[in-house]
Amino acid sequence: MTRKLKIGITCYPTLGGSGVVATELGKLLAERGHEIHFITHSIPFRLGHFNKNIFFHEVEINDYYVFRYPPYDLSLASKMAQVAKMQELDLLHVHYAVPHAVCAYLAKQMIGDGFKTVTTLHGTDITVLAQDESLKDLIRLAINQSDAVTTVSNDLMRETRELLDITKPIDLTYNFVDKRVYYPRDAASLRADFVQPHEKVLMHISNFRPVKRVSDVVEVFAKVQERVPSKLLLVGEGPELSKIQWKIRQMGLEDRVHFLGKQEDVAQVISVADLLLLPSEKESFGLVALEAMACGVPTIGSTAGGIPELVTHGETGFLAPIGDVEAMAGFAVRLLKDAKLYDQFKRACIFRARHEFCDGRITAQYEQIYYRVLGIEAELEEPVCSE
Repeated sequence: MTRKLKIGITCYPTLGGSGVVATELGKLLAERGHEIHFITHSIPFRLGHFNKNIFFHEVEINDYYVFRYPPYDLSLASKMAQVAKMQELDLLHVHYAVPHAVCAYLAKQMIGDGFKTVTTLHGTDITVLAQDESLKDLIRLAINQSDAVTTVSNDLMRETRELLDITKPIDLTYNFVDKRVYYPRDAASLRADFVQPHEKVLMHISNFRPVKRVSDVVEVFAKVQERVPSKLLLVGEGPELSKIQWKIRQMGLEDRVHFLGKQEDVAQVISVADLLLLPSEKESFGLVALEAMACGVPTIGSTAGGIPELVTHGETGFLAPIGDVEAMAGFAVRLLKDAKLYDQFKRACIFRARHEFCDGRITAQYEQIYYRVLGIEAELEEPVCSE
């Protein structure tokens, strides 16, 4: 029997898809018998219920008076090394290049003796931060000094190689969702709070940053609701929110758009929707589209980044070039008006989410990477990816 591992995980614990995926991965690994140690500044918000194999180590920042800014990065690196030694960790798995992969590199130097680190790149750590000349060399160093590197899409892998001239092997490990949480929910009562029985629900979930093109969401919805009675539900908050609220008032759509703010139970909320709108100009993977897919909700989106690897055009949704709101609206109307076609898409969404992005299979991929970097031959159970 292959021995179980002691794994340190560092991620952003309070926001973003990278933290969600890292936390869910840690929980699944713990269920498989591994000992998981989260090393972050606060408890990951998705950590949930107690598990005997999960531990949390808080990073405390030394606010010494000579520091202009508290040195979180150095405190994190020091804590990583401390936990690794005290808990006799086998390896560290860090999510996001800056500062986590850099801190893991420093921790490796402190620990010595061939300690191993794995880095998962999630998106803006490459597509945005790696384009900053002041950070590029630092990110390249952290990646090259990692014992394994993974990306959440082929598109992100390509961009990582091109931007940073990375030649070392990179593993593709797609994001996933826990199928025990993400499945079509009965949301009839919640849906009735927003729409009449004959109306459809379009939804957008994001952090309302410019790259999400929420203005395009409103444009698409405006065209759809002229042909199909419908409402738009906007979930999340961010810098573009007030601008979008103004645009909706200018277009006279106030009575057809509802702002739901941040929501914790995404699976329940997304089950209210008939379609998800994701017209982003940058999207390394598009976790929200996978969450929607698992709940049986097709996506109308752009061809940006890794979205085409997730959403199969003409089967689980429709994709159009970035900014082509006319085409996106046309696709949405087509799906909403054809009940038979919509049902086909819904079933295809659930099947694809549970098989191509199976949580068990992707967790096993990470396990294989861990054992590989540790030089341990492993016999892993075949994951169950059933409907």
